[in-house]
Amino acid sequence: MSANGGDPLLELEDVHVFYGAIHALKGVSLRVDPGQIVTLIGANGAGKSTTLRTISGLLRPRNGSLRFEGKDIVRASSQRIVRLGIAQAPEGRQLFSRMTVLENLEMGAFQRRDRSEITSDLERVYELFPRLAERRTQKAGTLSGGEQQMCAIGRALLARPRLLMLDEPSMGLSPNLVDRIFEVISDINQQGTTILLVEQNAARALEVAHRGYVLETGRVTLADDATALRSNERVRASYLGEA
Repeated sequence: MSANGGDPLLELEDVHVFYGAIHALKGVSLRVDPGQIVTLIGANGAGKSTTLRTISGLLRPRNGSLRFEGKDIVRASSQRIVRLGIAQAPEGRQLFSRMTVLENLEMGAFQRRDRSEITSDLERVYELFPRLAERRTQKAGTLSGGEQQMCAIGRALLARPRLLMLDEPSMGLSPNLVDRIFEVISDINQQGTTILLVEQNAARALEVAHRGYVLETGRVTLADDATALRSNERVRASYLGEA
């Protein structure tokens, strides 16, 4: 059961994942409650992206359980996981560089059957990211890094997810664009989308999140409300750059 008395939207319990002989996730347990922003913070190689790839069905756990809305998704294909309501904007954006912005966005909706609703969702993305509306006929490969990040988030939103996973959305962006991306993350959440956020910028992630988990070498070493984590001495020293 979740802290607010309801059932979690997503729950991982004692998940172990291997890359060959490398034990990448060593018993990770976490939950994401409906309507929350939950963030995973930790150093490079801690297992944050591996956790997202496991939830997406791109990696299979050797042990442990994954449940989304109470359904076991351990053996679900990545396509089925998208259909169930989980979408990801991956690290490095991974856009189709020779396709236009609009074509990339439409790829996010390729499994949807409610064609009439896609137009309104596209307009919602353009409201969140007016730059994408201006660039809709431009090849994605010619966009700036910030515009590509907007396009990657927009593409994930076109899947109309109940859980949106964001992997390092501020990586490589200018401070002004970082501010804008975090504003949009809050806006998306306030419009009703639950978010699981992996972010190297722990200070900014904990500002927008409700809860957070600290991963270290494939293990969850701390889990708490974001406010409590921001004031935790170990988190402040290790991840927020404060002595």
